[in-house]
Amino acid sequence: QVQLVESGGGLVQPGGSLRLSCAASGRTFNSNQMGWFRQTPGKEREFVATISWNGGITSYADSVKGRFTISRDNAKNTVYLQMNSLKPEDTAVYYCVARQSYSSGSYKYFYEYDYWGQGTQVTVSS
Repeated sequence: QVQLVESGGGLVQPGGSLRLSCAASGRTFNSNQMGWFRQTPGKEREFVATISWNGGITSYADSVKGRFTISRDNAKNTVYLQMNSLKPEDTAVYYCVARQSYSSGSYKYFYEYDYWGQGTQVTVSS
């Protein structure tokens, strides 16, 4: 059992920045692939970013590449998402996800993950 708790969301103006945090507890493995997805009402969950167990390999959705940065601190069982140059279309509930087992995959689909948090709301508006 792994529990993920997101925090750091809020209201920000276009062009602003937010830093999301995801704290993991319970049966947590440093080898877990971690990531972020987001969802707005009426839309499917959208892949945002993913990071390998040691933080050495990251991947981003084209829509956020160059603006968002995913990182992790395994000593703190925490993954982060630094979001810069935010746009109104970034408005969504952001979910932290974790993959339990080591296996190959794209890591860009929600079903590839085993755990997720309750989400944190990010609203980008003037």
